[in-house]
Amino acid sequence: MTNALPPPKGKVAIVPSILSADMAELGKAVKTAERGGADWVQVDVMDGHFVPNLSFGPGVVASLRKRTKLALDAHLMITSPENFIAPFAKAGADLVTVHYEAARNPLAALKKIRAAGMKAGLALKPDTPVGRARKYLAHIDLLLIMTVYPGFGGQDFLPQSPERISQARHMIDASGKKIWLQVDGGIHAKTVAIAAGAGADSLVAGSAVYGAENPAGAITFLRKLSQQ
Repeated sequence: MTNALPPPKGKVAIVPSILSADMAELGKAVKTAERGGADWVQVDVMDGHFVPNLSFGPGVVASLRKRTKLALDAHLMITSPENFIAPFAKAGADLVTVHYEAARNPLAALKKIRAAGMKAGLALKPDTPVGRARKYLAHIDLLLIMTVYPGFGGQDFLPQSPERISQARHMIDASGKKIWLQVDGGIHAKTVAIAAGAGADSLVAGSAVYGAENPAGAITFLRKLSQQ
């Protein structure tokens, strides 16, 4: 059994992205996340079309599912993500996040994710108005505000991000629904408190974790900074 993705409980979750881990050691990477007390793990899926890079597929999620009880978050940065919901469900993903800009019918995709027994997430690229997510709030468990342009790890946190995170926080709070507000991109020691202070309660960190000398310790450190 895996640890299902919990609802938000008022504490900031630290979510390592294995995109920044050693590709030959992904099993060890998730074990490191466990030792560091990570809340869940993100698997960034890229198709070379919606974003200019290639990464993982359902097979990687299936392999990781055998090696960890942590919830696995498949962030689909791919065109027509609705075509891959069933394969990721079969692979053992606990959460699938699709991009508003990539899905032919975002609402249909979100409903399909939940019907497959997974939690549903909706992601917005930096240039997409936050308000576009409002009509989907009843159908999601997580709203992801990208704080870099998706496609590559190690980018700088965009300066407009705190305002966008704050807008999303107010929108979620006004809805009265239990929805994670996740940010992804440029999260490290100098930005983690900024993102959390703006209202994010799920922080994805890649290079800041797996580029550190002590990745497990980096997770603990980021969580501490997020509480300041």
